[in-house]
Amino acid sequence: MGQWWERNIIEPGKLPLLLALTAFILTFVITRIITRMIRAGKGPFGNVKAGELHIHHVVPGVVLTVIGGFCSVAGGQHGFGSALAAVVFGVGAGLVLDEFALILHLDDVYWTEAGRKSVEVVVLTAALGILLLAGFVPFGVNDLGEDEMQNRAAVIGNVAVNFLFALIALSKGKARIALFGMIVPVIALIGSLRLARPASPWAKRFYRRRPKARAKSILRAYHHDRRWSGPRRALQDWIGGKPDSTPPRSLTP
Repeated sequence: MGQWWERNIIEPGKLPLLLALTAFILTFVITRIITRMIRAGKGPFGNVKAGELHIHHVVPGVVLTVIGGFCSVAGGQHGFGSALAAVVFGVGAGLVLDEFALILHLDDVYWTEAGRKSVEVVVLTAALGILLLAGFVPFGVNDLGEDEMQNRAAVIGNVAVNFLFALIALSKGKARIALFGMIVPVIALIGSLRLARPASPWAKRFYRRRPKARAKSILRAYHHDRRWSGPRRALQDWIGGKPDSTPPRSLTP
């Protein structure tokens, strides 16, 4: 069945990616539903504890990610074992990234403003997975012709140029554009040509003696954040739940 699906429905070799991505998204959605129910005091669910220790779901997530990752590498790209490993990896990755902000801050920031970072990372990861599933390859390698693929210098040059565009976009404070630009090179090109954000390394280095460019950068960043911060926060609240106003509880004694 798996071989028929892979041969007739999706591009060959993409079935494990499809299964991993589906498991990743479903795990995140189900986890958020359960945690929101626990938060509201509804349903049969509750926090997992070992004595007084709260076991966060990032812990089984790490275990499943390691198991799924190693089994996937060992099992190749075909067969039931590969498909199962992809699902295990996707479930583990969903559990881990749902608490990405907790790992980043080493605090229980799940329902705080800082916890929004987990939702953002999950959305970005899912979007990148969809692009890979659609056939995009990092650094534009998929845009090379057969003759160019035979020329190592052309491949290396293409990757280097696209990586440079992504690096410039990142230095301009456009992390999301740089990330997507590694998959779709034209996005990195656009990000590398646009004005840098005022607090970025690029602005600090190249706008230091250019007051007009610095002022334009500050004004553009202000208008951009004012226009998009509200809709972005509303989307994050809809996906992951609205944060609390209480301060985070430290994980360390």
